[in-house]
Amino acid sequence: MRLSSRLIGVETGNLLIDAETAFARQRRRRRADRLFSWLRRDGERVRLSSLDEALGCAPPTLRRRAGLEAIALDSVVGTAEPAKARVFDRRFRAPESSRRRWEHLWLATRRGQAIPPISVFRIGEHHYVDDGHHRVSVARALGMAAIDAEVTELAT
Repeated sequence: MRLSSRLIGVETGNLLIDAETAFARQRRRRRADRLFSWLRRDGERVRLSSLDEALGCAPPTLRRRAGLEAIALDSVVGTAEPAKARVFDRRFRAPESSRRRWEHLWLATRRGQAIPPISVFRIGEHHYVDDGHHRVSVARALGMAAIDAEVTELAT
């Protein structure tokens, strides 16, 4: 008997087990995306874009703090840290080495605890994470539409 897609997201009521299950689900999706990308010979589709790529070789001419805002998670498209671009995929799914941190944030969010805002750079309508990659990952896994962020606007 096949499980319907509605049953896959069923929670047990035990937050610890649900956090472990949610992380395992994200890892499976990450592996599947990597496999399909390899089969299509399109490795760039799974890679997280970086702020350096968006800016090119020219440094930003304008840097202005916009302050705390709720930003759409769909507008978060990359990272300001080149090292994070190598470990997170384009959907901000975390690596296995981040399991405990990810699960801790997932539990805190589900319990309604206050999570610090992330820090992002804005170029046009797109946001690049400076601090808070795991928080973005958890928010996406929970299906959230927006996240609080300290925004710094950049213009080239």
